[in-house]
Amino acid sequence: MALQDTTPLSEDALNHAAQSIIAGNDRGGYTVPTASLYPYQWNWDSAIVAMGFAAFDLDRAWTEIETLMAHQWPDGMIPHIIFHQEVPSYFPGPSVWGTGRPVPTSGHSQPPVAAFCAEELLKRNHSPENLERASRVFDALMRWHRWWHDYRDPGGLGVVAITHPWESGRDNSSDWDDALEAVDGSNVEPYERRDLQHVDAAMRPTHEEYNRYIALVEFGRSLGWNARDIGTRNPFFVADPGCTFILLAADRALMRIAQTLKKIDDMPIIEEWIARAEAGCQRLWDKDQQTFTALDLRSSRHGQGVSNAALLCFFAETGTPAQKRAMLSHYDRIREKTGFGVPSHDPDSPVFDAKRYWRGPVWAFMNMMIGRGLLAHGHIREAMQVWDDTRTLIRDAGFAEYFDCNTGNPAGGVAFSWTAATWLQYGAVGAPWAPGAVPTSL
Repeated sequence: MALQDTTPLSEDALNHAAQSIIAGNDRGGYTVPTASLYPYQWNWDSAIVAMGFAAFDLDRAWTEIETLMAHQWPDGMIPHIIFHQEVPSYFPGPSVWGTGRPVPTSGHSQPPVAAFCAEELLKRNHSPENLERASRVFDALMRWHRWWHDYRDPGGLGVVAITHPWESGRDNSSDWDDALEAVDGSNVEPYERRDLQHVDAAMRPTHEEYNRYIALVEFGRSLGWNARDIGTRNPFFVADPGCTFILLAADRALMRIAQTLKKIDDMPIIEEWIARAEAGCQRLWDKDQQTFTALDLRSSRHGQGVSNAALLCFFAETGTPAQKRAMLSHYDRIREKTGFGVPSHDPDSPVFDAKRYWRGPVWAFMNMMIGRGLLAHGHIREAMQVWDDTRTLIRDAGFAEYFDCNTGNPAGGVAFSWTAATWLQYGAVGAPWAPGAVPTSL
């Protein structure tokens, strides 16, 4: 297994290294998260990487998002993986998904971060060419957001559900533990995990969890990946605070893009989505735990503990004043118990694990969204603490996939595209998140 050089780098060296990582992971029109471990185009990785490209190559940044949009399904979904070429070393590959697309893809989506990523690109240049590219991307984003609202919120509750932990992007979060109990993973087809050839098993989901992940893929495949049928019949259907808050923030970004592009006919639709979500987010509030958490729509049970996704309420600009005070209290409590913030799960939880994927580690791009939200609400101390931690982690441990929240050690994949992109967009001196800088728009 390759080891990452953890010698601290200077600002200039970090900027150069970040660009080199993104360029090195560029496969011509799309970027892989990191070589070997993730050899395809991932949805939210790709959108975040576009923001990194924008720091030094705006044309290539638009191409990244355009390539992602080009593989949109007829129903509007943008899949979470696009298999541009066969890589036999990766599991589960296109044959396991069996989606039947002209270019093979996975069968579900991922958190819809692309709208606010596209907004960042548009902010950089309002030239006619940039506006035209933004307009084409906007139309695809409208279809995708409509898919989320129609197929992942079929009851019009104002929250969006996921049909697989992978759809949340927070694969093994404890938010899904109870709901996964309803998924029988004992009869899945034989398979060999390839992720453990690249990353320590202590940093990855367990084998039992993985069996259930594959069982859900096999179930979706058995339904021909019909989004309506899956939403009705899938044993796993959980309202996700991460996707719900990200979609609300993305809808707000979509509205701002619509205003810039004068997409008058689309504005009332987006306004309706925003209003529904603002009301619906209250369903995710657990009074006993005083936090936003997942809600299993099959059993009506809330998840346990405070995740970093819950703190995205600030990014989504939602929650009552009392709820926001409670979330700030959670933030302070959690930050005092870890070496670095924001951990992906509550250190007071019995299932907390400082280095296992989404059960404790820190993710730079999640910190970006949390920090933006905190700053937008005037919580300067907390916002800058999040960014000081993020900058320190990257400066001292490099561009890892994620970081141990207690030690700051790098974890997961190395030379990771979205960590490099986060640094280029928000981490470097002079960027909107440099100490003392407050962005004029978010």
